[in-house]
Amino acid sequence: MASSPRRATQTGHGNGRRALLDAAVRVVARKGLRGLTYREVAAEAGVTYGLVSHHFGSRDALIHESLEHAFRESLAVSFLHHPIESVEEFGGGLPEAVSALPDHQLFEYEIGLEARRRPEMLAELRAVYDEYVTLVERQLRAIGIDQERTFARLIFATLDGLVLQQLFFGRTEETRQSLEELRTLLRMVTDRPADG
Repeated sequence: MASSPRRATQTGHGNGRRALLDAAVRVVARKGLRGLTYREVAAEAGVTYGLVSHHFGSRDALIHESLEHAFRESLAVSFLHHPIESVEEFGGGLPEAVSALPDHQLFEYEIGLEARRRPEMLAELRAVYDEYVTLVERQLRAIGIDQERTFARLIFATLDGLVLQQLFFGRTEETRQSLEELRTLLRMVTDRPADG
């Protein structure tokens, strides 16, 4: 898997905190959560070590804010963020979103792995995943699929798996093909009689 190149850029006054969060996400994508240190983030952002400490105060605070940042940034380019009206639109742009922000996706998976070792992180990770499932549920309802939440969780798990496989193997065309198969299954659900 290709890693992101280092970006040693000076942070401006207005975007300093965001630049540090972006740097933290890149560091974790490249080195894993255990490689996340103030020194690494400072080097990645092109700032002093003390500036990272000043903005976040603790490594846990940096992790917490970076997770929220990665989630919001990923969501901003995701199809889940936009209203849809048909099954054909479901999952549209997913491969491009993964390609646009691979480090953000990797960051979220790294948090998941770390939460296995640090159970205190599970609640925050679960909240992020629950929000994803809620957004999937909303999109399914918009296209006429009003199932139990477990169905939305199943569809999200499929999308999540496609994201992970694209990150591992870089095969965006396979992601597109899989999404079309998923849409075929969703069409079957929308065509099913209400009492069915």
